[in-house]
Amino acid sequence: MRPNPLRSRWASRQVAFGGWLTIPSSVTAEVLSAHDLDYIGIDMQHGLVGYQDSIPMLQALSLGSATPMVRVPENTPANISRALDAGAMGVIVPMVNTPEQCAAAVDASFYVPKGSRSYGPTRVGAVEGPDYFDAANDAVACVPMVETSEAMDNLEEIVTVPGIECAYVGPSDLAISMGMAPGTSDPAFFSVLDRFIAICDAHDVVPAIHATPATAQDRVERGFRMVTVVADLLVLRAGTATAIAQARGEQVHLGDPLY
Repeated sequence: MRPNPLRSRWASRQVAFGGWLTIPSSVTAEVLSAHDLDYIGIDMQHGLVGYQDSIPMLQALSLGSATPMVRVPENTPANISRALDAGAMGVIVPMVNTPEQCAAAVDASFYVPKGSRSYGPTRVGAVEGPDYFDAANDAVACVPMVETSEAMDNLEEIVTVPGIECAYVGPSDLAISMGMAPGTSDPAFFSVLDRFIAICDAHDVVPAIHATPATAQDRVERGFRMVTVVADLLVLRAGTATAIAQARGEQVHLGDPLY
């Protein structure tokens, strides 16, 4: 199998910067993969991407060096196994609120003895080679998303589920579950982020988060080691607004885009 650059960043405790794809386009995926990113996530939960769309997108990502990830629509064995069989080297699993839900995601992500993933590497077997089965359990990543106050209450139990090496904050949903608006600057929210990092660090789990170019350095300084900084649709919106404003000789007023 080919090396997994994201795992190399994790092992060396370096920050990994990533991109996010919500538009069902292999061209957009190809453009993003041409840049110096450590991973690129295809969003099948909130993005417009269906399973058939994801295949050519994964093929485009194979041309670059970034680790291909998929955020699955929900935590089910069918969603997880299809994403991995199609070529994702990691699954990001939304709305994991309990250790039991986390254990179910792990079980679907790995072959025996680490889990009970069904064998059928349709595309990934051809791309990664005949040693895929032997190497998959050490190469694939299962990343639970922590997006609610309930998940934060259960965080220590979630990150100590065997097979978990990274946990991923969804900041907008977490803020909403705390009674705040997405993009909040409330100190209580940042206190929760700092607690998330401390618990992850205590168990040698990589803390990950959605961010923006404007907030990325703050997240890195806080201790996040996997930070998504660019998303296709948000870049398109921001670029379009900037181009129109410049053409009209107007000032650009862009709100901080949210994930």
